[in-house]
Amino acid sequence: MSDQGKKEMQGNGFNEEIPAGRRRFTAPGILMAVLIAVVHVGFLTVLLRSQLLPGKLLTPMIVAVVVLLVLEIFLVASHEKKGRFWTGFVLSLLVTAVLAMGGLYLQRGVAALNNITTSEQVDHVNVYVRKDDPAQSVEDLAGYTFGENQKDSDEHILSVFEYLSETLGGDVSVKKCQKPVDLVDALLDGDVDAIVTREGYLEVLEELPGYDGLREQLRSVYQMEFREQSEEPVAPPQQASDAFTVYISGIDTYGDVTARSRSDVNILATINPKTHQILLVSTPRDYFVPLSISDGIPDKLTHAGIYGVDVSKDTVGMIYDMDVDYFFRVNFSGFKDIIDSLGGITVYSDYEFSAGKYHYNKGENVLDGASALRFARERYSFNEGDRQRGRNQMAVIQGVIDKVMSPEILKNYSSLLQSIEGNFQTSVPYDLIASLVRDQLNSGARWNVVTYSVNGTGGTEIPYSMGQYAYVMYPDQSTVDTAKELMKQVCDGQTITAP
Repeated sequence: MSDQGKKEMQGNGFNEEIPAGRRRFTAPGILMAVLIAVVHVGFLTVLLRSQLLPGKLLTPMIVAVVVLLVLEIFLVASHEKKGRFWTGFVLSLLVTAVLAMGGLYLQRGVAALNNITTSEQVDHVNVYVRKDDPAQSVEDLAGYTFGENQKDSDEHILSVFEYLSETLGGDVSVKKCQKPVDLVDALLDGDVDAIVTREGYLEVLEELPGYDGLREQLRSVYQMEFREQSEEPVAPPQQASDAFTVYISGIDTYGDVTARSRSDVNILATINPKTHQILLVSTPRDYFVPLSISDGIPDKLTHAGIYGVDVSKDTVGMIYDMDVDYFFRVNFSGFKDIIDSLGGITVYSDYEFSAGKYHYNKGENVLDGASALRFARERYSFNEGDRQRGRNQMAVIQGVIDKVMSPEILKNYSSLLQSIEGNFQTSVPYDLIASLVRDQLNSGARWNVVTYSVNGTGGTEIPYSMGQYAYVMYPDQSTVDTAKELMKQVCDGQTITAP
């Protein structure tokens, strides 16, 4: 063979005359091997950091990825034979695509869980005037008299007054009001020109006779937003099998899930990962109990939410004489989204009834997000009103748990991730969430979910946050004691049944 021919064979990168012990690695092959290694190592890094797979699945997965990596590099980096190279090239493309997609989905899942794992709370303090007032900005409020509710006064309210003083160039005229209802009445009657208060108080006052549509009579000319962390995060259980409690709150808003708002859903979940038991205890929103910040003065439980989720969580803990570990919050828009992302849920109804445009049969019902939301909010169709609504809310939660634990969740994975971001918030640490996922993948166990609702009798009182008579529910202590005993049994590892 001529020297020119030898040069051409050497230049094409497929010199079949090179002995097996002296395989030639060229720049294109080395570059491809590096790219393959980056994708494989990246996937393994995401997989390990996620902490989601149990050992019996993680070890084979790592071994398989490493074996494929070695095989692909061997095939593409060696140009001994064209057939071997192109086989490795095609195999590498397929495996790399699968790993890249898998790593992306896994990373999105981890990011979504991290995004909702936050204790941040948002407090909105507004300056309101009457709807027909000509003022359009703070600068237009010069010479106005401002109303302030003494019960609502804290550093956030004071910060707004400091801003008003700085902007208007001096001290502002302030009239103190004893009760929230007095504050609003002073504005509507013209005794003050503007009021400084939280959005949540207006929601509360709209429950009173004669104040329906209150927010439509007022207009906010200024809002100051305060973002801060709630209580110090609780450490995960010492052992993955230790029982823990989660306060589940459904807030009465379609906006920011971190915003302070009334809590219309108040469910305490006691979870024992070792025995795979979950106890859901529903507490009526109108339960007349002292709040953790009210100095022993009773209020409706739902009103605790306007002071922050920690107040709601601690107040529920006071009812059942226990420290509640974590909270989980969802707003109404998020409630619908997650059920739709799951492809709907199956819910058991104790009664046949209609609500709005929806009809529900006694027994099992397959519901989408909108019909499930209406099912969970309806109370006027039942003699027991809010107590039956609490039971329905727990039935919806059980439907979600059943769907999440089923293989169907895999086909809805992408839409589920989109639904949880911005609509859910929890203080449950990621490490604990990951340990629960690992346990479920490892055991495949079916969870025993038991629901219970405490009871009470109706009455009329002046709640701490209202200053005027309103409907309340006096707790039935015997049902509270039953709930406490069930919680203790779950924590002790006993198998429970519904009372």
